[in-house]
Amino acid sequence: MASSWSECGVGVLFNPALADFIADHAQHLDYVAVIPDRFWIDRGLGTDPRFEDTSAGEALLAQAAPRLPIVMHGIGLSICSADVFDREYLIQLERWRARYDCQWVSEHLSFSRIGAGHETNAGIALPVPFDRSIIDMLRPRIETARSILGCPFLLENNVSYFTFPDEDLTEPQFLNELTRSSGCSLLLDLHNVYTNSRNHGFDARVFLSELDLSRVGEIHVAGGSEMMGFYTDSHTGAVNEAVWELLSFAAPRCANLRGVTFEFHESTWPMLRGEGVLAQLERARSALAAARVA
Repeated sequence: MASSWSECGVGVLFNPALADFIADHAQHLDYVAVIPDRFWIDRGLGTDPRFEDTSAGEALLAQAAPRLPIVMHGIGLSICSADVFDREYLIQLERWRARYDCQWVSEHLSFSRIGAGHETNAGIALPVPFDRSIIDMLRPRIETARSILGCPFLLENNVSYFTFPDEDLTEPQFLNELTRSSGCSLLLDLHNVYTNSRNHGFDARVFLSELDLSRVGEIHVAGGSEMMGFYTDSHTGAVNEAVWELLSFAAPRCANLRGVTFEFHESTWPMLRGEGVLAQLERARSALAAARVA
């Protein structure tokens, strides 16, 4: 996913609160990241037809696509499910990637689906242990995904609120080995790193120093909140100040970075409004400018 710094831009992860914002402020964006699952109905494996595009979603993207590049951030592949590997879903992703000429596609390094008998979906991105057996399972799946999609494929480091005992590798070791051996790139979610550092008591900068940042193709930044003794990845409002500091540390070290994406949950739009979103985009752009100098 090599690129020059001149191609690196700033984007926002689309949510329904942003429809008018994108129409009015496209000039402040370099791309829009979309969760394609929000624009179709998925009736599940074995149904025909399985996927049905929604008219509202198609209309929105038809309006945005001529003005801004679109990248896809999937939530439905569940690539780490031991008993589910959904090629139908990948083919649907490829239809959308081709339709909107997406420059890259990302997914979560996690699982949500269990396919024993009647499939169950947890509705949340669940973490996996950092074991070599997981890498062995993922390597051919990533190869298949890259072949079907025909574009750079990124996996996002996950947030976790518990740890597995006796793992083979640390998380940076796991991510380094997985990306190197599979050829995929990393979507580095800095808020996930920060959240895990808070809840599990490690130094986020040391974590980033141990990571092969040349594999990073995209960075996510977001805000969070305190709840019941945990710090949560709630995507609440503005980006946490500590995450901006991590961006300033990491961005100059990410030689193949293509974009920094701001994400927030639509329920917190009243906290931000258009002015707040513009401020976050400008802050990200300033961090990239400083990284270029560095």
